[in-house]
Amino acid sequence: MADTTMAYADSDPHHVRGALEYSGPASKRIVTGYGFWIFILSDMVMFSAFFATYAVLLGQTAGGPGGRQLFDLPNVAIETGFLLASSFTCGLATIAADARNKFWFQISMAVTCLLGLAFLTIEGREFASLVARGAGPTRSAFLSAFFTLVGCHGLHVSGGILWLLTMMAQVFAKGFRADIQRRILCFALFWHALDIIWIAVFTVVYLLGSAA
Repeated sequence: MADTTMAYADSDPHHVRGALEYSGPASKRIVTGYGFWIFILSDMVMFSAFFATYAVLLGQTAGGPGGRQLFDLPNVAIETGFLLASSFTCGLATIAADARNKFWFQISMAVTCLLGLAFLTIEGREFASLVARGAGPTRSAFLSAFFTLVGCHGLHVSGGILWLLTMMAQVFAKGFRADIQRRILCFALFWHALDIIWIAVFTVVYLLGSAA
């Protein structure tokens, strides 16, 4: 049996070395990422409740305008493009952080920030336009559900931008320390999750809402 084991180790030393390297407790990076995924899943449970509420109240317009009359799909498509592009640049920032490249990390994060701000600007103008047309959140149950769901996502994006700026400042001041790398990982997970939720918002709220 010992001879067989030695023969296997000699024939595949990389396998044995890999097994030794990955034995023992998980690293802090893995534990942190796993724990943050649990937080993200809890956040998605909250959004699921908002989606369910919106679906129930979709036709409750109280005689007022519905999604077909209110939503500007081309404008929302541009808004969606900005957020999806920000997810790509966020991925580039993560790659730059893994490579310990401060210059490209800061550039990628700055572009991510600008795209996120463009998204929020379009969303803010949409909200202001709806309120100016008498279609504010108190006009009907449908609009209350709409403003709650879309506005909650917008608040998450706003918080993400503040977090992004904090990460840029920390990397500038302290470099890519292990704890900062873990925070960058959590930020990237959070930002990509916001994109996933927005795709659901675009489909359920705007596309289905316009067809209702």
